[in-house]
Amino acid sequence: MNYLAERREEEKERRRETILDAAEHVFALKGFDAATMDQVARKARVSRALVYVYFKDKTALQLGVCIRGLKILRQAFESARQAHATGYEQVKAIGRAYMQFSEDRPTHFAAMSRFEATPADFACAQEDGMTQDMMLAGQQVHEQTVLAILKGMADKTLRGDIDDPMRVSITLWAFSHGTIQLAQTKGPFIEGMGISKANFLEEALDLAMQSLINRNTGVSHES
Repeated sequence: MNYLAERREEEKERRRETILDAAEHVFALKGFDAATMDQVARKARVSRALVYVYFKDKTALQLGVCIRGLKILRQAFESARQAHATGYEQVKAIGRAYMQFSEDRPTHFAAMSRFEATPADFACAQEDGMTQDMMLAGQQVHEQTVLAILKGMADKTLRGDIDDPMRVSITLWAFSHGTIQLAQTKGPFIEGMGISKANFLEEALDLAMQSLINRNTGVSHES
């Protein structure tokens, strides 16, 4: 690729990222349903037509935000995994990282939740390969948990009879995601029962970890 072609590609990527920045702002302010492509274009200071050059419709734009969120989440999981020595500690740290992600990145978490709950939306983006990008980004997130599980099996802090770490990773994700959503939507009810949101999330994480602990060794676990 020559210099001019590289510059064009760099400029194209910058414009795409600018549009995604604007979309995140508008989605956070207006909500996914009320937001419009015109509002995103105005926030990005580009023409509405240019937004459509990069994203064929609002569904594709939402999926772009979702893919960006998954990439951020993968980095968070990798950092959590690398910060701890044992597999048990790594898996638990990844769970806490997901809970923190939902707090720090509510628009990304909401975008992910929206697409997970509406599979028909994925078909709308298949023509330009965004669904495949989404699946790859999601797989890369799970791979971090799989590495932590394999580490725990090797160092004997987790059960050694786990036959499919990816299946366990997906199950942990489903459990964690549902718990986070419940804490978000039913927070007042839970707190009305005398349980703080933080304690509710931590207790759920502890329960999940109880199913993975290797109870046949004397290895100590993080409290």
